[in-house]
Amino acid sequence: MHWNTKPSIVQGRSRYRGCEGGFTLIELLIVIVILSIAAAIVVPMASSAASMQLRSAANMVAADLEYAKSLALGTGQRHSVVFDAANERYWIVGGTQYAVTDAIGHPVKKGFPYVVDFANDPRLGQVEVVDTDFNGSGNSIVSFDSLGSPYQGGTTPAPLNSEGVITLQAGGISRTVSVEPVTGFVSISD
Repeated sequence: MHWNTKPSIVQGRSRYRGCEGGFTLIELLIVIVILSIAAAIVVPMASSAASMQLRSAANMVAADLEYAKSLALGTGQRHSVVFDAANERYWIVGGTQYAVTDAIGHPVKKGFPYVVDFANDPRLGQVEVVDTDFNGSGNSIVSFDSLGSPYQGGTTPAPLNSEGVITLQAGGISRTVSVEPVTGFVSISD
């Protein structure tokens, strides 16, 4: 006995129904609903990535300002944070030399200078340094003396007489890191 496993063709048509090409309206609607649900989940995640990068960058800047202040307190020498908004980076220096080549050594990454480069860091690539202003002069250097008091850095250091600010932006959202005059208290605001 021979079993025929192939479908029989009757007058050029398969005996199975629904084998003709194309999709039904219900199948298309189901696919559209699934895609719209996936898009509704992915779009907020993409925008929150910029928000998370911005939050991380603001926390990093605040921590590095505190680090420079604690170095100044601990060593009794001036330490500064130099911001380069045009290149989306900043670095920490000791003394009165402010070039990126004068950056202090990184305490964790031994053998590397303490330079934070947002543009070349894939974790913070969306973050931009929009503005820095210490003493209302557009100065991009903040220094801390041996008592932890903040100064406008540069060739003519002057005590901060107003709040120093660093403005960061990512995905249309901005955050401000502030340094208070006299105390050097560092805070982050939206």
